[in-house]
Amino acid sequence: MDSKNRERFIGIARYSVKTLEHIIKTASPKDLTTLRDGEEGWTVLEVLCHLRDFDEIFMARATSMIEQDNPHFAAYDHEAMVAERRYSEQNPQEVLESLSQHRATFLAFFEGLTEEQWQRFGTHPERGHFTLFDSVGQVGFHDSNHIEQITRILARY
Repeated sequence: MDSKNRERFIGIARYSVKTLEHIIKTASPKDLTTLRDGEEGWTVLEVLCHLRDFDEIFMARATSMIEQDNPHFAAYDHEAMVAERRYSEQNPQEVLESLSQHRATFLAFFEGLTEEQWQRFGTHPERGHFTLFDSVGQVGFHDSNHIEQITRILARY
């Protein structure tokens, strides 16, 4: 794997959280909890909770690739998590702080991998063979997708 591409993906994961911090700090608390992505869509707070929780899931998957040979990852019901974890009742600033803290741990993990560890892999429930390189890349793409969603919600499109 090309170390420059790994560094780019790590950078995207770093800066996407900074982008979220700017967006959340400039939005009104009411907009974060009332505006939705369509009639049945998520609020900004629910998207933020989803990002926080999936950051932990992505980290658990990456850790399992280091600790196990070809671990098989569980699939998650995104919609069920919103209700089960009571996303709409959480504090946006606390969620953002939790995401920021966890992301720092996540970044340190990936920055500390050896060349050999980057070759580790598991089996993703939707994508099949899934490497640590795929994992760090997925985080950036996942963040980008939801940052677009958040800005669209706040712009009321």
